[in-house]
Amino acid sequence: MPITVGQDTAKTRKTLTVGDQSIDYYSIPAATDAGLGDFANLPAALKVVLENMLRFEDGKTVSVDDIKAFAEWGAKGGKNPREIAYRPARVLMQDFTGVPAVVDLAAMRDGLVALGGDPEKINPLNPVDLVIDHSVMIDEFGNPRAFQMNVDREYERNMERYTFLKWGQSAFNNFRVVPPGTGICHQVNLEYLAQTVWTDTDQNGNEVAYPDTLVGTDSHTTMVNGAAVLGWGVGGIEAEAAMLGQPISMLIPEVVGFELTGSMVEGTTGTDLVLKVVEMLREKGVVGKFVEFYGEGLNRLPLADRATIANMAPEYGATCGFFPIDGETLRYLRNTGRDEARIALVEAYAKENGFWRGDDYTPIYTDTLHLDMGTIVPAISGPKRPQDYVALTDAKTAFLKEMEDTFKRPMGKEIPVEGEDYTMESGKVVIASITSCTNTSNPYVMIGAGLVARKAAALGLDRKPWVKTSLAPGSQVVSAYLEAAGLQEDLDKIGFNLVGYGCTTCIGNSGPIQAELSKAIADGDLVATSVLSGNRNFEGRISPDVRANYLASPPLVVAYALAGTLDIDLTSEPLGQDTDGNDVFLKDIWPSSQEIAELVEATVTREAFLTKYADVFKGDEKWQGVETTDQKTYDWPPQSTYVQNPPYFQGMSPEPGVITNIEGAKVLALLGDMITTDHISPAGSFKESTPAGRYLTERQVAPREFNSYGSRRGNHEIMMRGTFANIRIKNEMLDGVEGGYTKGPDGAQTSIFDASMAHQENGTPLVIFGGEQYGAGSSRDWAAKGTALLGVKAVIAESFERIHRSNLVGMGVIPFEFTNGDTRKSLGLTGDETVSISGLDTIQPLQEVPCTITKADGTVHEIMLKCRIDTAIEIEYIEHGGVLHYVLRNLASAA
Repeated sequence: MPITVGQDTAKTRKTLTVGDQSIDYYSIPAATDAGLGDFANLPAALKVVLENMLRFEDGKTVSVDDIKAFAEWGAKGGKNPREIAYRPARVLMQDFTGVPAVVDLAAMRDGLVALGGDPEKINPLNPVDLVIDHSVMIDEFGNPRAFQMNVDREYERNMERYTFLKWGQSAFNNFRVVPPGTGICHQVNLEYLAQTVWTDTDQNGNEVAYPDTLVGTDSHTTMVNGAAVLGWGVGGIEAEAAMLGQPISMLIPEVVGFELTGSMVEGTTGTDLVLKVVEMLREKGVVGKFVEFYGEGLNRLPLADRATIANMAPEYGATCGFFPIDGETLRYLRNTGRDEARIALVEAYAKENGFWRGDDYTPIYTDTLHLDMGTIVPAISGPKRPQDYVALTDAKTAFLKEMEDTFKRPMGKEIPVEGEDYTMESGKVVIASITSCTNTSNPYVMIGAGLVARKAAALGLDRKPWVKTSLAPGSQVVSAYLEAAGLQEDLDKIGFNLVGYGCTTCIGNSGPIQAELSKAIADGDLVATSVLSGNRNFEGRISPDVRANYLASPPLVVAYALAGTLDIDLTSEPLGQDTDGNDVFLKDIWPSSQEIAELVEATVTREAFLTKYADVFKGDEKWQGVETTDQKTYDWPPQSTYVQNPPYFQGMSPEPGVITNIEGAKVLALLGDMITTDHISPAGSFKESTPAGRYLTERQVAPREFNSYGSRRGNHEIMMRGTFANIRIKNEMLDGVEGGYTKGPDGAQTSIFDASMAHQENGTPLVIFGGEQYGAGSSRDWAAKGTALLGVKAVIAESFERIHRSNLVGMGVIPFEFTNGDTRKSLGLTGDETVSISGLDTIQPLQEVPCTITKADGTVHEIMLKCRIDTAIEIEYIEHGGVLHYVLRNLASAA
C-alpha cells in the first residue's frame, strides 16, 4: 500500500542519485533554504522527527508552523514542547502484546459491521511485523532434549493463540507473523527487519527514501535505535491506532546529549557499561525525553554495545536512546546481510540530509552529561530495579545489606531439601539464565560467556546442583556462531543448554524450579536469588520462588551459576576447586578482550545472517501445520479460554459522549512509588487460588495448563482478574499484605477483582492513588485495559511514566498528578476516602482541576490536581471512551 505524503513537491522534495538509482527524499537543508528555519545543529534524533513533518506537511494535520517549531527548539536551547502529529513508518509487535492487539482489530471489524461499515476498512495501513517470542517457557533445561521439548510444550499450550494469529496474517493486509522458535522481536528487528533508511512509493507512484522509524508494542523496541532507527514502545492501543492511520500525538521532546569518551578497559563488557548508563540517567531524570549518544568514544563502541544501551531506554526512563548514523552503522548493516545498494543509500542519504555523525558533529542539546568508558568496572544491578547498580567488588556486601535492610531476614538459616544432599539458604542462586535480546544480541558477551564455560569445564567446574541454568538466544544466528566456535558444547557441559529462542526468564517464563527446592524456600521463608542477562528484575517478575533478582552480563551469569550464591565476592573468593583440589577464581577463567574479538571476527559472519534469515516467515513443520480460515471477521470460539471478543465496542453508539465530572468515587488501591506495569498487570504464572485461577478451574482447565497471564492476554476475563494481582504488590489500604487485595464495599479484605465487581454493581466509580513513576516498566496495554475494565475512572499519582500515561488515556481513564507538594502521605490517605473531581466538563490539556477528598470521619481536603490529558486530540479520545473508539467512529462515519 503506497504511503500518502504531503503536497509540497517544490520547496523540500529533492532527488538523490546513488549509483544508478535516483530516488526522491525530503531535504532538511532545502527547508532552511526555503526560509523555514535553521535546522543544521539539531540532534540527529530530532531531525528524524523533523523529516517526518516535512514529508507529511499538508496544512492540516501537519502545518508549516509545526516545521518552524523545530528551528525555535534550537533557538530556545533545546525546548519547545509544541504538539505535533508524528507518523512512524512501521509497527513491531510480539505475541504477548500482539494477540490482544489483533483481538482488538478483530473486535473492531465486528464493531464496524454493527455500525453499518465495511469490516475490511479495519486494516493496517503501515507494515506490521509480529514476532512470536514471548510464549516459550523453560520447562526442560540442562539436557540436549530441552529445546525440542520446550517447543513441543509451547505449541501444546498455545495452539489456540497461534491459530488466531495465523488467521490474522491471512485476514489483514500489511501484517506478517514471524513464527515461534525464530528469535526475539527486537533482535530480529535489529538483525533483519530494520533498514536504517526506508523506501516506499508514494500516492503518485514515485519512490521516496526516508528514515526508518517505528513504534512497537514492547517497551524495548528502543533497541533498534542502536542502528539509528528511531523507535520506541507504545501500548497496543496506541499501536493499533497508528496501524489504522492515526498519527501519534506527541510534544516535540527535549533531547539530552550523553557524551561517551575513552575506551572500555580489559575485563569489562557492554553490559557493565549499560548498567552504569541506566544508573546515571535514572538519577538525571529523562522520562519523556530523547537521549542521544555522542562523543569520540563512539568511534570505539561496536553497534552491538550501542544496541544494548538503546535496548534499556525504558530502564533509564527515556523515550529512546539514539545513536546517529556513522561508519559503524554501515559496517553492521553489511555484516548482518543487508543489501549493498541499501547500505550505499544509507550512507548517501545520511550525508546529504544531515544525519551523519562525523568529526564535526556538534548539535544543540537540551542538557548533557558525560561518561568516560575507561572508568567502567564489572557490575550487576538488583535486587528489584535495573537502576540499582552495584560494582562487582561490592556485590556481596550490598546483598548482605539488602538482606538486613530490605528483606529483613537473617543469613545462615539452612533448610534441608528433600532427596538432596545439600541445604537451601538465603542468597543461593536458583535461576541463572542467559536470556533476553538485551545481551544475547551482542556476540562479544555471548562469546565471552562461552569462553568462561570452556575454561571452567576444562578445570572440572560445574554449576551448583540447585541452579536452574538456561540459554535462550534472541536469534538463531547466536547458535550458529556458538556452534562454529565450538562453544555450545562447552556451555552444555555446565548446564547452559539451548532451551528456546525467546524471552523466557526475562519476561517471567523461567518455568518451575524443582518442587523440593521450592518447598524448602517457602518453608524457610528464604530469599532465593536469580541472575539473568536481561533488562528487568522487578518484584514478582522472574519467578514466584525468587525475591532478589540481579541483572548481569552473560559471562557473569555463568560465573554465578558456578558459585551458586550471591553471598560471595567473585573478585576475591574462589568459585570452586579444580580436579586437583586447587581453588579456582574468576580471574582464572575470564577471557581476554583479544580472545573474544578473535572468535567474534572468525565466527560472526555475513553468511550466517543470510542463511538464518533466508526463510524467516516460513517456520517449522508445526507452524506450517496450523490450520485456519480465510474469513474476514473472526468466528470467536465460545469455549476458548485464550481468545474472547472483548466488550469495548459492543453496543457502542455512533456518536461520542462528553467528559463528565467524577462524583463520589471510592478508592480501589493506595499504592507506593515505582508501581510498575508488572505490578499492575503481571505476565507470569498464577495459582488456582487467584481469581484468574478460579475462572479457569471453573472451566475445567487443569493448573498444569494455566500457562501465564501474558499468554492469556487475548481473554479479557482472565486479564481483568489478573489486574493488580502481582504477588508482590502492596496496597497501603491493608497492613503488610502482599498481593492483589483491597477492601470491599463492606470494608472487609477481598481480591481487587471481587471488590471492583461489587463497586460496579453498586454503580460506584473508582480511583487509584499512587506515588512517583507510576506505570514504569513494560509498555503492556493491559495495565491500562485492566484498570479501565475494573471501573477505575481516574489514577492520581505524583508522576507517571510516559507509555502508561498514554495507555490510560487511550482506554478512557484520566491520569492526574498531585500539585503543590501534596502526596497520598501528606494528605494522610488510608483508602477509606470518597473522591470527587470537578472541572472535567470543560477540561483543556494539562489543566489544573479541583478535587475534594472526604475522609471517613467527615474531614474534607480540597486540593488541585494537574490533569495529564496532555494534548487536544487526547481530549477527543476521552470523549469517545478511548482512542480505538475514536478511530472506529471516524471509519464508520466515512463509510
